[in-house]
Amino acid sequence: MKKPPEKYIKSLQLDLFSQFVTNDKSEVSNTVEIWESIPKYFLTPAQVKKLRTDTGHADPYEWNYSEKGGNFTVRIQPALIKQGNNKYQAFFPGITEELVEEALKKILTIQNHGIHDVNKVETWVRFSLRMVLKELASRGRDRNINQIKHAIEVMSSCVITLSKEKKEIWKGSILQDLVTVGREEYLADTDAQHIGRLPLFISHAINQLEYRQFNYDRLMSCDEQLTRLIYKKLINRYRHANLINNYHFMYSDLKNSGLLQQNREIDNRKKVLSALNELKEKNIIANYETDERKESRAITDVKYIIYPSNEFISEQKAANKRNSDSDKHNIDPNLISVNKS
Repeated sequence: MKKPPEKYIKSLQLDLFSQFVTNDKSEVSNTVEIWESIPKYFLTPAQVKKLRTDTGHADPYEWNYSEKGGNFTVRIQPALIKQGNNKYQAFFPGITEELVEEALKKILTIQNHGIHDVNKVETWVRFSLRMVLKELASRGRDRNINQIKHAIEVMSSCVITLSKEKKEIWKGSILQDLVTVGREEYLADTDAQHIGRLPLFISHAINQLEYRQFNYDRLMSCDEQLTRLIYKKLINRYRHANLINNYHFMYSDLKNSGLLQQNREIDNRKKVLSALNELKEKNIIANYETDERKESRAITDVKYIIYPSNEFISEQKAANKRNSDSDKHNIDPNLISVNKS
């Protein structure tokens, strides 16, 4: 287990990560595409219940997916958390853990709550349970203290292994090397400080300025998990959005996420349309079209064509300007990196 730095480390990279091109810094955060492209939060409570044995334990769960021409496997070893009956039960990361991670990445951008060691490629976030509670509540994603504490335990105790072409390339937890208070201290003071190390992918992105500004407030307002996933994809890939330049993606690409696991494909396609309609309601896209691909009468795939809203176009332009401004700082390209393939 690594220990957090004893002293504050001055980091230009973290300073740049915390600076935004916006009129309201509270509304924006950063997305790290390489980390967020790894499926982690797709198992539902019903699925987890089926995966558990009679003793409450569960084997690791594997999900195969393709990304940018490569074949990947993510294996999630569940967290074993002690229950009130003194028995341990298996938990996999889900929607609450997804939202808590977003809150922690936002907290990381607040002065004195982040530590980044550029040489060791390590990033630590300092937080309290009450800080996370207030952050989620301010975005309409209310969770109580016990739910947040449970999510932190799951994030720090589950183990994710990423393999490419059957070769392991990374292994770790969502929140690593967590230094936290004991139960008695926690019950007495929910403002007690915790500190945890974020995954190497995020630290590498901070070193190399490979992250992107986005409207975090709008993301957290989205009710559907698939809506948030598609929004992130648009932020990272539809960088030059404008009124004459539409964007498209395939239904088969969304299947990689693990969020489309209904028994009938027609129900999965309805779920995509529901997410796209929510993107319209949140003024992220202006409209969309569908182009069904068929063999005989069977739908084999669907192409979704996206037309951006004026607000999304403005936000992408701000993100592009922020990237351009950051590039002027001439960060050393020889900084330690991870295998991004």
